[in-house]
Amino acid sequence: MSLLPLAATASSVRPVTGLLPAWMDPNEFLRDPALAPWLVLIVCAFLFVETGLLVGFFLPGDSLLFTSGLLAATGIIQVPVGVLAGAAFLAALGGDQTGYLIGRKAGPALFNRPGSRFLRGEYADKAHNFFLKYGRRSVVLARFVPIVRTFLPVTAGVGRMRYGAFLAYNALGALLWGAGVTLLGFWLGRYAWIGANIDLIFVVIVVVSFVPVGVELLKSRRHKGSQ
Repeated sequence: MSLLPLAATASSVRPVTGLLPAWMDPNEFLRDPALAPWLVLIVCAFLFVETGLLVGFFLPGDSLLFTSGLLAATGIIQVPVGVLAGAAFLAALGGDQTGYLIGRKAGPALFNRPGSRFLRGEYADKAHNFFLKYGRRSVVLARFVPIVRTFLPVTAGVGRMRYGAFLAYNALGALLWGAGVTLLGFWLGRYAWIGANIDLIFVVIVVVSFVPVGVELLKSRRHKGSQ
């Protein structure tokens, strides 16, 4: 079974499907070229909400970026990888900037609302501890940590981190995470075995995407039970 990289075109990679029904098979419902601009917008919207609007902490940004690059490499979505990576970078950059500004304007009051199911104090504490441990570089490192990447920009804003420094670290993090993970998926997607088993990989990515959120929910329930 060959693992040699192939050219990233629809004609060079002919995925073999069968695990998923046709209506769930990415080869079937994503191949329409007319969908390409909408797919880019959807990816950007998810990234922006996850990194900038607090309530998006449960969204699987890592998996979305990786899968987008993977599907671009196999020709399933007709989007140039440069456009996809650039759009992901801008969405991630804008999301963190928004989170930072929310923190500057609203501050700790956001996490002190009684009865809130989403803006939990423990999420803010987790991001705050991460920020204290790693300092300014936490803005970059948090990109790769689910939930923390949603709340850390707010923490930086609450802590009045210098805007210029935050913008620089944010840009670096958006480049490494937004563009980097997309390009990683694209690179791996050019291997023959990946293209031939895209439906199986699609299922695995979806399942793995929600593992961190499931772990956090279990921790939260155990914490409540121990009180």
